Amino acid sequence: MAYQAPKGTRDVTPGESYRWQYVEELIRRTTARYGFKEIRTPVIEHTELFLRSVGDTTDVVQKEMYTFNDKGGRSITLKPEGTAGTVRMFVEHGLFAEAMPLKVYYLNCPVFRYERPQAGRLREHHQFGVECFGAPEPSADAEVISMAWDIFTAMGARDLTVKLNSIGCPKCRDRYQAALKAYLSEHREELCEDCQVRLEKNPLRVLDCKVESCKRINAGAPHTLDYVCDECRAHMDRLRGYLDAVNIPYEMDPMLVRGLDYYTRTVFEIVSGAAGAQGTLCGGGRYDGLVKQIGGPEVAAVGFGLGIERLLLYLDQLGVEIPKPEPVDVLIFGMGDAERQKAFELVNGLRKLGFSADTDHVGRSVKANFKYAGKTEAKHVLVIGENELKTGKGNIKEMATGEQTEVTLTANDIAETIGGEQHE
Repeated sequence: MAYQAPKGTRDVTPGESYRWQYVEELIRRTTARYGFKEIRTPVIEHTELFLRSVGDTTDVVQKEMYTFNDKGGRSITLKPEGTAGTVRMFVEHGLFAEAMPLKVYYLNCPVFRYERPQAGRLREHHQFGVECFGAPEPSADAEVISMAWDIFTAMGARDLTVKLNSIGCPKCRDRYQAALKAYLSEHREELCEDCQVRLEKNPLRVLDCKVESCKRINAGAPHTLDYVCDECRAHMDRLRGYLDAVNIPYEMDPMLVRGLDYYTRTVFEIVSGAAGAQGTLCGGGRYDGLVKQIGGPEVAAVGFGLGIERLLLYLDQLGVEIPKPEPVDVLIFGMGDAERQKAFELVNGLRKLGFSADTDHVGRSVKANFKYAGKTEAKHVLVIGENELKTGKGNIKEMATGEQTEVTLTANDIAETIGGEQHE
C-alpha cells in the first residue's frame, strides 16, 4: 500500500520550506516593530468554546468542524480558527490583570475545517493571526490593519484595498437584525435551505452566504451603517480618519459581515485587485464582547487572521521571487577512513566558527562528490587524500571560478581562506 497525506492536507518539503521561513521571518520582524509578542495555544479545545464564540449558526460550526469524543467522553474539536483559543488563554491565565493593551500573535498555527479542498483552501491549513486586548479606541483597529498592510507590501503585494464595514454593537444590532429579517422574509422561498434556517436564528449570517441566489437577494438588503448607533458610527468615522492619516486606501462594503458571530463594530478585509491574483488576503475586526462571553471581564479586543498557504499562493500568482537560502560554504571530502575522520573534524570546527559546512556520509568517489557539490551549488570544495593528510595541506576550490588556493588543514585557515560572513 502506498501511503499518502490525507485529502485536504499537504506536506512542506525541504525544497519549499525556505518560502515558509521567509514569510514567517518577515512577519516576526513586523510584529516586533508593532510591539506584539508570540503565543502558542493547543491544537484541540473543548467543543463548547467554539459553540459559544464562533456561533452555532455559522458554517464553521454547522459544517466544517472536526469534532470527536475523547476517551473520557468529552467533546473535543480541532480548532477551526485562532481567536477563540487565544481568548480562552487570555481568560484562563488572568492576562487581563497585566498592563493593557496586551498585544499577541500566533504564527504557523494549524487550523482544521472540513471543506472541499481547492487552491489555497485546505482542510488543514496554517494561520497567522494577531489579537490586541484592552484597546477600545479605533486607533487599535487602524494599527492591526496597518500592520497587515505593512506585511503584505513588504512581500511585494500589489493593488491592495481595505474593505470596511461596521456591524454595530449589541445596543444597535437588534434594530438592524429586525430590518434585515423583515426584508429577507419577503424572499424566504428564494433563499437556500441553510439560509431559511439562519433567517430565524441569526439573519446576519445570511449576508455571508456564497450561494448565488442568496447573493442576489442580499444585494438589496438594508445596510448596517444605516442602523448603527451614534457611538458605533463615530468609531467608524474615527477609524477612517486614522487610515486616511497613514494613506491606507479603503472602501466601505455594506455586505461585509465576516463569517463568525463574535465580531462587533469594525469588520474588515484586505483584498488585492492585481490581475490573475486571488482576492481576499486577510480578514478581521473587533470583538469587544468575546472575553466576557468566555468567562472573563469586559475587555475590548480587535485582531485579524490570514492563511499562510493562501498568502504563498498569492505571491506565486504575482510572480514574487522569494530568495532561496545560501548554499553551503564548503564541502570537505575524505578519500579513506582516516581522511574522512579529518574531514569530519574540520567540518565540525568550521560550524563552530559560524560557517556552513558539510562532508560525505555516503562514501562516494571524488568524481561523484564533485558532481554532488555542483548539484547543491556548494561554494567551495576541499578533498583530503593520503598526501593531504600527511602534509597537513590541501587545495580548496572555489566552484564558481575554478580557482584553487592552498590551505593548511585547520578550521581557522580554511575559514580565513573562504571568507564569508561569520556568525557568533
